[in-house]
Amino acid sequence: MNEKEILSNPKNVSFQDLLKICEKHFGKPRIRGSHHIFKTPWQGDPRINIQKDGKMAKPYQVKMVKQALEKLEAQHEEK
Repeated sequence: MNEKEILSNPKNVSFQDLLKICEKHFGKPRIRGSHHIFKTPWQGDPRINIQKDGKMAKPYQVKMVKQALEKLEAQHEEK
């Protein structure tokens, strides 16, 4: 499955898949306990802070990652 397919169903995304997507676009995370925090090229929202919910990613965090990727894509198109 590609990234768009994975992110289109927030309730069915494994934490590992979401982590790989975030690392690909935003680099290695800073880890605080169970939180994986990624740096973004902008200040403020959407922030990327993901954590496991069993084997799955939390749906609201999947949506935040999707928003961040859309913002990142829009910034690249402006250049």
